[in-house]
Amino acid sequence: MAPISKECDYLVIGGGSGGLASGRRASSLYGAKVIAIESKKLGGTCVNVGCVPKKVTWNAATIAQTLHQAKAYGFSIEETAPFDWGTFVKKRTDYVHNLNEIYKRNLDNDKVEYIHGRAHFLNPHEVEVKLDDGSTQTVKAKKILVATGGHPNLPTSIPGAELGISSDGFFEVTTQPKKAAIVGGGYIAVEMAGMLNALGTEVHLFIRQDTFLRTFDPMIQETIVAHYEHQGIIIHKHSNQSKVEKGPNPGELILHYKDSAGSGTLECNMLLWAIGRAPELEDLGLDKTGVELGPKGHVKVDDYQNTNVPHIFAVGDVCGRVELTPVAIAAGRRLSDRLFGSNKHAYLDYNNIPSVVFAHPEVGSIGLTEPQAREQYGDKNVKVYETAFTAMWYAMMPKPEKGPSKFKLVCVGEDEKVVGLHILGEGVSEMLQGFGVAVKMGARKRDFDSCVAIHPTSAEELVTLK
Repeated sequence: MAPISKECDYLVIGGGSGGLASGRRASSLYGAKVIAIESKKLGGTCVNVGCVPKKVTWNAATIAQTLHQAKAYGFSIEETAPFDWGTFVKKRTDYVHNLNEIYKRNLDNDKVEYIHGRAHFLNPHEVEVKLDDGSTQTVKAKKILVATGGHPNLPTSIPGAELGISSDGFFEVTTQPKKAAIVGGGYIAVEMAGMLNALGTEVHLFIRQDTFLRTFDPMIQETIVAHYEHQGIIIHKHSNQSKVEKGPNPGELILHYKDSAGSGTLECNMLLWAIGRAPELEDLGLDKTGVELGPKGHVKVDDYQNTNVPHIFAVGDVCGRVELTPVAIAAGRRLSDRLFGSNKHAYLDYNNIPSVVFAHPEVGSIGLTEPQAREQYGDKNVKVYETAFTAMWYAMMPKPEKGPSKFKLVCVGEDEKVVGLHILGEGVSEMLQGFGVAVKMGARKRDFDSCVAIHPTSAEELVTLK
């Protein structure tokens, strides 16, 4: 039987947030005939093994902390049973599945045809899709969007590394580990370490330098490393791993490593590799299109999400620029506005994009770090305002249980334009969105000063800096 052939105006390869946002806009607002292809679950990394289940887990960890802290406010809370990891995982999975269904309904409502299968380019205008039943379809398109996202990296030179899991595998763990080893120093490693520790797991975090979150301002790095250690997370600095073996007991692993204290082994129930991500391009057949890739294998695009092939575009993690879900959504929507709407100059400005790390405590950042600002503008043109304080949330708690709060504004020039804002502490993830608007609009320090403080809040510290 010959493969079924389809044609469309806009073919979206990848059913994650960026691709679907672009496809739905092209169809619903501009009447384009759109087909979307996804081989896994709709929603991509964010919905299935990223932002969404991570934030639900972070919520659980935060509740665990709050139950402990409640004693300081006079509550007597007796724990009659330990945290029910199994029930929590099932409810989290059900929640994600519901989101998958919502994504499917949204495609139907916006008249985007959805094909579940794996796409492979036959030529620059045509892909073959292998369907779930083993049959194939071909799709020809006038314009094609590559939005296939990324996947976690795993070590290739460490014997036994496959015994560990990636961040994808974390959300399939059905029993809470008593002892976890996490390797990495980025968002994922830091968030997972904080969550597991708050839920009662003994956590060992292996990093290559003295600090983690190394793309963030030094104030953030130094403060959160110190507080993680204060909370009982064991941080192995200047570490590398040489071998992983199965332990003597079922589900037990032995990690061989070196760190700043020397060589050692660690018996653990979970080994999580959080050592970076790579673009999901392995079997897409981009070589048949002439699309150029960057040095790390990402699709090369310009500011308008154009590849070097005029009718092929790319958004999201596959481009390797700013790997955040809202970035992919914004870039995808602007791309459709440009390709199918009247705004022929629509594109996403990648400057001053706010980002948050759901650590314990939370971290928020937008703009330049202090070192970046000094390098770009010169020391004499940079003025920094910062403060360290104890949030009122901790007012009733003994000193060892008080968490840090540190805020910093990085300003440049005589008019003190705010080019960087860095905040750490309770509630900063919600706080940053509003202040991000101000920074994006080009706010000056005097604009912050002119805003009357809301008291008593942590946020008021940003408008009362001296």
